[in-house]
Amino acid sequence: MNVYEAMAKRKTIRDFKQIEIGADVVRKLIEAGITAPSHNHLREWHFIVLRDGSKRKELIEHTVELRDKDAAAEIVDAWGLTDEQQREMYLDAIPKQVSMLLEAGCLIVPCFRQRVPLLRPETLSSLNALASMWCCVENILVAAAAEGIFGVTRIPFEDERETMKRFLGVPEGYEIPCTIALGYPKPATERTAQKEIPVDERIHVDGW
Repeated sequence: MNVYEAMAKRKTIRDFKQIEIGADVVRKLIEAGITAPSHNHLREWHFIVLRDGSKRKELIEHTVELRDKDAAAEIVDAWGLTDEQQREMYLDAIPKQVSMLLEAGCLIVPCFRQRVPLLRPETLSSLNALASMWCCVENILVAAAAEGIFGVTRIPFEDERETMKRFLGVPEGYEIPCTIALGYPKPATERTAQKEIPVDERIHVDGW
């Protein structure tokens, strides 16, 4: 599979078979992540792979609130979302936040070195480390798709992020951008309809 095929194949999945992803495959995916460009050429990235089921369960119970479909609808309404496809994506995603993390065949918590306060950037360049980390995460997702593995990223709320850092022993000066849940989709699992983007309407030559 070439890179274009892998990118086209990649999709967000939240319903997994409860099959563990082998350590050799996980290593291969993280190797793909580490080939991403790094803002300072140091690739100051580390990856916590949560394999202990009880530890994973304890972490999720302390950080992620379980919400049903009614609660999801209230949240989406509070956000003021009106696009039907966008609403459908969130209405599908919010109630699955806990189950997708518990059932994923692999849970990876990437960490990156952040030398200035992450949430109080002085300039756009202050976010270079975060931007580089997300390039790494995308590499992992595309490489996973090439292996027939799919998943989703979940960005923690601020209180969750601090709890995760303490629970996982993340050193001072490192940040957590997301949790990557990967796995093999359950039979007949389909992602919700994606927004069709006409590419030619988004390309501007020599100015907008």
